Amino acid sequence: MEALFYIVPTIMIAGALFFLYKALGRTRQVRAAWNSGVTAEGRCLRMYTSTSGGGGDTSVSTTLHHVYEFTARDGRAFRFDEGGGPGTVIEGDIVTVYYSPDRPEGATAHRPGRGRLAAGTGCLLAFFTLFIGLCVCFMVGVHWMFDEAGNLTP
Repeated sequence: MEALFYIVPTIMIAGALFFLYKALGRTRQVRAAWNSGVTAEGRCLRMYTSTSGGGGDTSVSTTLHHVYEFTARDGRAFRFDEGGGPGTVIEGDIVTVYYSPDRPEGATAHRPGRGRLAAGTGCLLAFFTLFIGLCVCFMVGVHWMFDEAGNLTP
């Protein structure tokens, strides 16, 4: 029984670390694309929305996605899906794509906004740090609730 109180928070911490790793990786990709100074003309191939939430008392969150295609300087064509883009870009529009020549698959069509990127990443980092801290505090509290034999202490 006591092991359950350690296993579940540990799995939650592992999930939080995974999502944090993915978010920080994407932040590095976008920053590298902006810092490279290399751009290409791209085309919006598709536009769609994804929704999440909406169960019970929670609100629905809708994210706008765009699928872009561009040709790098070396002649290779790349296609990528990016969420959170502007609602003014529709299918067929020409956009500026920022990419790093050594990693064109990490391209972005977002306009450079280093402050906004840093603020968003900082908020994610703070959220996941708080979440992991709460999981650890829960496990420490559970440890104090049980004695060496695994019985609940009064």
